[in-house]
Amino acid sequence: MLKFKFLLWGFTQLLKRQIKNNPDCARYVAGKSLVFQIRTASGIGRHYAIRDGAIRSSPGLALNPQFTLNFKDAAKGFAILSAKDSQAAFLRGLGSRDLSISGDFQEVMWFQGLTAFLQPPKVVSPYDRTAF
Repeated sequence: MLKFKFLLWGFTQLLKRQIKNNPDCARYVAGKSLVFQIRTASGIGRHYAIRDGAIRSSPGLALNPQFTLNFKDAAKGFAILSAKDSQAAFLRGLGSRDLSISGDFQEVMWFQGLTAFLQPPKVVSPYDRTAF
């Protein structure tokens, strides 16, 4: 459970750094107003607010989030959120019901775009002919 809580806190720190250092990310969140939360079925979680081009988070749950990512338990949440193949892990979690989503699906899709800024840049080898 502690690893899950730390991961949720670290997520905020990574996004803050991206917003500060990546102009594309800063433009992506500019003008956005959103409250969402990531939690477990037992109620452990953190809520996030994006407003005025910044992100803030607090432990605990929000009263009226626009969407919620709800994990079966902290171990499943940690495994899915920290997976190297994050998009595939997310889809597997939905399929296995280790993850459920409630709320505004359009905002969830926006959030998926935001998490793309956390992926390491793709390095193209000069020997990779498929990149051209």
